[in-house]
Amino acid sequence: MKIIVSTVVAAPLPDVWQAYTTPEDILVWNTASPDWHTTSASVDLRPGGSFSSRMEAKDGSFGFDFAGEYTKVVPYQVIEYTFGERTGTVVFAEGAAGVTVTVSFDGEPTHSEEQQRTGWQAILDSFSRHVKGKLASE
Repeated sequence: MKIIVSTVVAAPLPDVWQAYTTPEDILVWNTASPDWHTTSASVDLRPGGSFSSRMEAKDGSFGFDFAGEYTKVVPYQVIEYTFGERTGTVVFAEGAAGVTVTVSFDGEPTHSEEQQRTGWQAILDSFSRHVKGKLASE
């Protein structure tokens, strides 16, 4: 099952791309809820390069690594990657309202499609808020 989430970020494409692909930014936005955080992130943004982020509950009760390998990178347009046996794609599309960021990924059998969609959408919404806040502070 392929799951798709998206958001529109009212920011220039270079700023959106940088925030999505920079470990320091990922540490800030990569969370689905305030009781979680990302404690580490690494990005080697090239085909064959790896990525990893460590997500943990702030109370220390649970954590997991999200890691994989980039299979295609077209700057400011698309990122494709594998994580385990699954694949994901991130598309960046400029429009009148800003940059639409669309993430599609292979679902997994442990959680319902709705749970996965809700969690990934929450992370993408957090990303959008981070970019807006970052631009406002500059």
